[in-house]
Amino acid sequence: MKITKITTMVVNAKMRNWVVVQVYTDVPGLIGIGEATVEYQARAVVGAVEDLAPTLIGRDPRDIERNWQIMYRHPFFKGGVTMMSALSGIDQALWDISAKDLNVPLWRLLGGLARDRIRMYDHLGGGSSDAVYNSDTVSSFSDKMKQSVKDGFTAVKILAVPQSAPLGEEEKLKHAHDLMESARKAAGPDIDIMIDFHGRTSAAMAIKYAKVLEPFKPLFLEEVVPPDQIESLKVARAGINLPIAAGERWLHRTEFLPYLQAGLIDVAQPDVCHAGGVTEIRRISALCESYGVSMAPHNPLGPIATMVNVHLGLTTPNFLIQEVMRSDVSWRNEVFHGVPDIKDGYIYPPEKPGIGVEIDEKEALKHPFTGGAPVQWFHSDGSVADW
Repeated sequence: MKITKITTMVVNAKMRNWVVVQVYTDVPGLIGIGEATVEYQARAVVGAVEDLAPTLIGRDPRDIERNWQIMYRHPFFKGGVTMMSALSGIDQALWDISAKDLNVPLWRLLGGLARDRIRMYDHLGGGSSDAVYNSDTVSSFSDKMKQSVKDGFTAVKILAVPQSAPLGEEEKLKHAHDLMESARKAAGPDIDIMIDFHGRTSAAMAIKYAKVLEPFKPLFLEEVVPPDQIESLKVARAGINLPIAAGERWLHRTEFLPYLQAGLIDVAQPDVCHAGGVTEIRRISALCESYGVSMAPHNPLGPIATMVNVHLGLTTPNFLIQEVMRSDVSWRNEVFHGVPDIKDGYIYPPEKPGIGVEIDEKEALKHPFTGGAPVQWFHSDGSVADW
C-alpha cells in the first residue's frame, strides 16, 4: 500500500476555519481523514501540509511511527504550532487508514477498551462562540448552565475570569465570583464545573481569582498563567488550593516534562490537532500517567478532532474527561457524518472502521474559508493583553 496524495479542505465554522486533511492511497476508496485546525493560521497550516506531503508520497501509510519521525525530523527545524498541527492532521489520517484497512474502529487498533464510555463536558451555550466568549452576565451563565444540565451533561466548563491587569481591578474579582456563583446555583452541587482562565492572568491575580472561586468547588482551574511561564506557574501553584490543568498550547512531550517534574499540574490538556496527533498524544499520556496526572484533552475544534479524542479516551488508562463544542455551528451534522450522539453526558464506543467520520465535500463547499484578524485585547492604558 502506498500514499498517492495528501490534500486539505478548509471549512469555515464562524470563529474557526476547520482544516481537514485527507491522505489518499493506491487502494481504491481507502482514504484517511484528519484535522489540523489552528485558529487564525489556516492558510499557514495548509501550506505546511503541502510542504510535508512530498516526504510521505510513495510510502506505506501503515508505517505510522516511521512516517511520524520523517515528518518531525526531516524538515530539520522541529516543532512550532503550524508544522506540528499539519503533522497532527496527517498522523490522524494515517491511523484512520490503518484501522479502515483492518476493518476495525480506531480504538481497537489502539489496544482496545480501557473503559466502557467517555465522559464529555459541555460549554455554556453548547460551545457557540458568542455564548462562550461574549456573554459573561449572571443571567446568561445561569440560563445556559441549566440548559447544559437539562441536556444531560454532568460537567461544564465556563470562562468566568475576564481580561485582567497584572494587579488590581478588584471589581473583576467580584464579577468572577458572581458568575461562578450563578453557575453553581444553576447547576446544583453535583455537577462538575471547570474554570478556564485562558492564560489571561498573572500568577498574583490567578491566586486572587482562585481564592474567590474556591468556595464553589470547581473541578479544576485551566491555564491560570500564560503557557510559556513555568516560573509563574510555580508561584501560582504554591498559592492555589485547587487542581490545576494546562497543556493545550504545549506541542510535544518534552514541553510537558518540566511541568510534570516540578509537580505543577494535576490535569494535562494536549490537543490532538496540535501536539503530534494520535502518535504523540499517546506518548504524552503515558508520560503523564507516570506522574499521576490525568488527561482531559483540549478540543474546541471540529467533529473529526472530537472523534479522534473519543478513540484515544476509550483506550487511555489515565483519561479523565473530554471537552466538546457541540453547537458552534448548526450544520455540523450536514457536513460531517458518523459522530455518535452524546447520551446523558457520555459517548459510547463507535463501531465504524477507522475514526468513523466522513465528510460531505459538497456540503463542505458551502462553508469556504473566511479570513479575519484574531481577537485583540488591550489594557486600559493601551498595552497588549492576553485573550
